[in-house]
Amino acid sequence: QVHLVESGGGLVQAGGSLRLSCAASGRTISDSAMGWFRQAPGKEREFVTGITWSGDSTDYGDPVKGRFTISRDNGKNTVYLQMNELKPEDTGVYYCAAATAFRGSYITPTRGYEYDYWGQGTQVTVSS
Repeated sequence: QVHLVESGGGLVQAGGSLRLSCAASGRTISDSAMGWFRQAPGKEREFVTGITWSGDSTDYGDPVKGRFTISRDNGKNTVYLQMNELKPEDTGVYYCAAATAFRGSYITPTRGYEYDYWGQGTQVTVSS
């Protein structure tokens, strides 16, 4: 079992930055792909970014390319999401997820069903 806890969300003005963290416990995530998703009110859950177990490969959703950066520290069992140049449309609940089926893989999963463990989410609100 993997237990994921997100932190770092909050209220920020447009153009600002936030750094989200996702701490894992229960078992190591060092060999699993990790991802961030978000869901805005009234909208479907959206892939934000993913990273392979080694950190060598990442993928980003088009709306966040060039502004967001995912990284991981396997020694701390933690994944990060650095969000810069935030826009009001980035508002939503951000979820961290682990894809244990991609253990040791160099492919970054981008679909929700490819992830088997999810955190409770952290709210990000960007004001205009």
